[in-house]
Amino acid sequence: MLGVIVLDQITKVWAVATLTERVSARVLGDFLMLTLVYNEGGAMGTRLGPSLYYLAMALLVLPFLLIYVYRNRFRPALSLPLAFIAGGAIGNLIDRIRLGRVIDFIDVDIFDVHLGGFHLERWWTFNIADASITCAIVVLLVQIIILRKTLDPLPGERPRPADLPDLHA
Repeated sequence: MLGVIVLDQITKVWAVATLTERVSARVLGDFLMLTLVYNEGGAMGTRLGPSLYYLAMALLVLPFLLIYVYRNRFRPALSLPLAFIAGGAIGNLIDRIRLGRVIDFIDVDIFDVHLGGFHLERWWTFNIADASITCAIVVLLVQIIILRKTLDPLPGERPRPADLPDLHA
């Protein structure tokens, strides 16, 4: 968690010191560029309310997430992705508290998406915290949906019905 927070904040300080706002610096042609933007909304361009709304939601949810990480600290398959989510949330929360908005700078081109009236030519600009959260969610989903991974009960904990062996197999 701490590693995500530190890396996120260091890269944001670098981006603000090095990049010019809304001017793209090509790294790998048009595929990967660095473009400094300030995001007052949420992930993927959402605008559910002012920046203060996202700040309040993070402050409400983060304590529960941290408690869950701590309670599952001996289950790395669960606690590590959750720690990456918490670290990313804290990284963006620091920006919202300091600046009232989040610093984004990683600008990636994707295939064009056209669904009904929705058009997306480039991915939304993001940062290390966003990438940490997204990758951790993908890891959790892969474990749950594709690998159908169940968590072993901790010592002294009663197994849940899903954790019991299938005697009919």
